[in-house]
Amino acid sequence: MNRPTLPGNRRYPRRLIAVSLSVVAAAGGIASCSSSPSSSSSAGGGTYTVWDPYPQFDKTSDWAKLIDSCGSKAGVTIKRTAFDTSDLTNKELLAAQQGNSPDVLIVDNPVVSTLAEAGVLTTTAENKLDTSSVEPNLLAAGTTSGKVYGTPIGANTLALYYNKQVLTKAGVDIASVKDWDSLTAALAKVRKAGKKGITFSAIGTEEGSFQFLPWFWGSGAQLTDLGSSDAASALSLWTGWVKKGYAPNSVINNTQTTSWQEFATGDFAFAENGTWQLANAEKAGFEYGVLPIPAASGGNAAAPTGGEFVTVPVQKDDARYATSDKLVTCLTSAKNSLNTDTTLSYIAPTSEVQDQQIAANPALKAWVEAVKAAKGRTSDNLGTKYPKISEQLWGAVQSSLTGSKTPEAALSAAQSAASGN
Repeated sequence: MNRPTLPGNRRYPRRLIAVSLSVVAAAGGIASCSSSPSSSSSAGGGTYTVWDPYPQFDKTSDWAKLIDSCGSKAGVTIKRTAFDTSDLTNKELLAAQQGNSPDVLIVDNPVVSTLAEAGVLTTTAENKLDTSSVEPNLLAAGTTSGKVYGTPIGANTLALYYNKQVLTKAGVDIASVKDWDSLTAALAKVRKAGKKGITFSAIGTEEGSFQFLPWFWGSGAQLTDLGSSDAASALSLWTGWVKKGYAPNSVINNTQTTSWQEFATGDFAFAENGTWQLANAEKAGFEYGVLPIPAASGGNAAAPTGGEFVTVPVQKDDARYATSDKLVTCLTSAKNSLNTDTTLSYIAPTSEVQDQQIAANPALKAWVEAVKAAKGRTSDNLGTKYPKISEQLWGAVQSSLTGSKTPEAALSAAQSAASGN
C-alpha cells in the first residue's frame, strides 16, 4: 500500500511546542521530565511504546493484557507507561520537543487540540486510520481545523442519577421531568417533603465548568458568547436552586466525588454525575435510575464528552507508523471495544458496540442516549481557546452562586475577559 509522506522528516515546530508548554505551565506547572521511553527500533519487530492515563491498571489487568495482545498481533513488544492525566500532556510536549514521543499516545480528548496545534500528532488521514464508524459528535472532540487527530477509545458524559424512593415519597413521577420547569417543580416537591433536591459540582476548576456545560448548552448558549441571555438563563437556574435550598451551598466547593458522596447518603433526589459512578451506584443501598439532563425546553441537553483519544505522535522514523496504525486499529476495534469500554466504564464510540452494551446491560440505555447527545468541549473549532473560556466560565458560576454578582454581570465579565477586552 502506498503511504503518504508523514511528518517524520519535518522539523518539530518548537515555537508552537514552547507556547503550548507555557499554556500548560500556567494551568498547573510543568512536571519534571523523567526518562522518556525510547522508540529505538524501526518497523518489522522490536519494541513500541504506548503511553496511557490509566495508572490504576497494572500489568495483570485486562487493559494491559489487551495492549500486549495487540503488540503480539503486530509482531512487536509493547513497553507501556501509565501517567496521571494531569501529567501526560506535559510529558508528551516535552518528549516531542526532544524528538522522543511514544508510538501510541492515549490522551484526554480536550488535550488533542493542544497537541495537534503544537504539531506533535499525525492525522488519521495521514495514517489511513478508518474512523468512519465513530459517532460524529464524539469524533469532533479530536477534530481541529477540519483535520482528525486520532480516534476515541470510548466516551463518558454526565446525566442525572435519581433516588427512586425519595421521588416516590415526594409524589414525583420521573416521567414528568422533561425540561427545566418540570425538574424545578420536582425539586420543590422533594424539598416540601423534607428531603434534599439536587447536588452537583460547581467548584472553581474544570470540574465546575464540565458540570455546568449541559445546562449552558441546554439553554442554547454558545461558548463563544458567555454573556448571552441564554447563558444567563442557565446560570440563573443554578443560582435559583441554591437560593431556594433546592441545591446545597456545598455545591460551590463540591468536586464530582464529594457531590456523589452527598447523593450516596440517600437524602437527595438527584445528582449530576457520570458513568464512572455506576459501580458506586450499585453499592448505594437504594434504588436509583438515570435520566439524561434535560434541555431548557425539553429534549436531551448536550453534555460534555469525557474519555480519551488514541493518537499517533510524530516520529523521526516514518517506517514506524505502519505498526503504530496496527496497534491503534487493534485497540479500538469493535471486537475489543466491548470489553475495553466495560473495563474503563465507557460508552463505546460506535453504534454497533453501543447496541451490544445495551443488550448486555439494559441500564446503560440512558447513558448511550446521553453520549449520543454529547458534545466535545473543544468542538466548534475552539481548540486551545477552550481552557481560557472554561476558566472564565467557572469563575462566573462561582461569582453568581456566592452572590457576589448577578448571573448577567458575572457572565458579562467572563466574556470580556475571555475575549481579551
